[in-house]
Amino acid sequence: MVTGKKENKESTTLDNKTITDRLGHESIGKLLATYAIPAIVGTMVMSLYNIVDRIYIGQGVGAEAISGLALTFPVMTLSGACGMLIGAGAGARISIFLGKGDRPKAEKVLGNSLILVMIIASLYSLINFIWLKPILKAYGGTDVTLPYAVDYLKIIIPFTMLNNLSFGFNNMMRASGYPQKAMLTMMISALANVILDPIFIFGFKMGIEGAAIATVISMAITTVWVMIHFSNSNHTISFHKEGFKLNKRIIISIISIGMSPFLINVTASVVNVIMNRSLLLHGGDLAIGAFGIINSVSMVLVMLIIGLCQGMQPIVGYNYGARNILRVERAYNKTVIVATIISAVGFLLALFIPDIIVNGFTTDKELMAIAVPGLRFTLLAFPIVGFQIVTTNLFQSLGMAWKAIFLSLSRQVLFLIPLIWILPQFYDLTGVWIASPTSDVIAGIVAFFFLNYQWKRFKIAMSTDSK
Repeated sequence: MVTGKKENKESTTLDNKTITDRLGHESIGKLLATYAIPAIVGTMVMSLYNIVDRIYIGQGVGAEAISGLALTFPVMTLSGACGMLIGAGAGARISIFLGKGDRPKAEKVLGNSLILVMIIASLYSLINFIWLKPILKAYGGTDVTLPYAVDYLKIIIPFTMLNNLSFGFNNMMRASGYPQKAMLTMMISALANVILDPIFIFGFKMGIEGAAIATVISMAITTVWVMIHFSNSNHTISFHKEGFKLNKRIIISIISIGMSPFLINVTASVVNVIMNRSLLLHGGDLAIGAFGIINSVSMVLVMLIIGLCQGMQPIVGYNYGARNILRVERAYNKTVIVATIISAVGFLLALFIPDIIVNGFTTDKELMAIAVPGLRFTLLAFPIVGFQIVTTNLFQSLGMAWKAIFLSLSRQVLFLIPLIWILPQFYDLTGVWIASPTSDVIAGIVAFFFLNYQWKRFKIAMSTDSK
């Protein structure tokens, strides 16, 4: 079993227990708090990148700039997908290998992940930099919004690798037993972004380009932080020369699990493109800006739930590797309860005070008139979203790649995309907004059937083991 040295554990270690002792025997509620709270803070901080940029740009540059920034969502989402393909897959594999007591394999995953991120991020940057304008036009860009999107992305895209390294390896830091440090990583990065944004946007009068520069500097700080951590051989896992040799089995094991969050992000990008084009047709440039605001708000809530799931992942992954299914089930149940509370609160806020929320991004009355009802409609079925996200992440944490992939794709590809095409034919702009809650309901039902079947399988396996 992987135990590590006493002096190498974080201050969160209780009674000098090792990572193995904590994940395998400590109270699920206490473990979930230990791992999920830092993860939630980290994901919330990460979401501040988008929100802070949009608030400053909306208040300091204007409504058209928000619409231009909304065009960057698909590009940024795909960039995040590349990072999650490796980061989420590697994090889950590291937890499972540590649960099995195989530290060398966990370190091979770490080293292979670094090489994979560098290759994928470089290719993504090159493709987007060469064909940036045609890509943005395909995403719904017009002569009004395109210049803002180009100004922002021409600075961000060359540094895609920083984004992928910082967030991907932060996930591995958490999975290897350092949740507090992973949280601190995100906090430092977000604080830098909050401080630098007004300096570059207003102080240096650089507008939307200033927001991009602030974001790049913040990501660079995070990257340096996580690389220093994994260069320290005293930590639970660290970089070793032999780990950088690409191994086919390791690569497949990483990508098979990482494919689920990767496809979530890819399909989210595709949905953004289709949504932008539908909004442009039924509501114009400002409707795209309204969607940018709505997306930022819903993303905060989703990132809260994803942070919760990131806290669940090492607990579930470790105990599944150790064949302790009862602890897997308890961790999942507690996570679902909290996620449902979060999503229900988001629904209530969107239902009763959408104008106050939207006003934080813009004071433009025309933009507010579109965004306020849009926010209310979009989050109508949001209480179900928490359950669906946690269930998808359960299968991902268990290494059940195809189930996680199917659940990832069901909401966006099977249900949401067709509804975005169909409903506006009958309800115009309102049809675009109500496509989201309709797909949430259907996807939640599908997730329930998958979950019910899996618990039955586990009970059969447990009864067989006990004989």
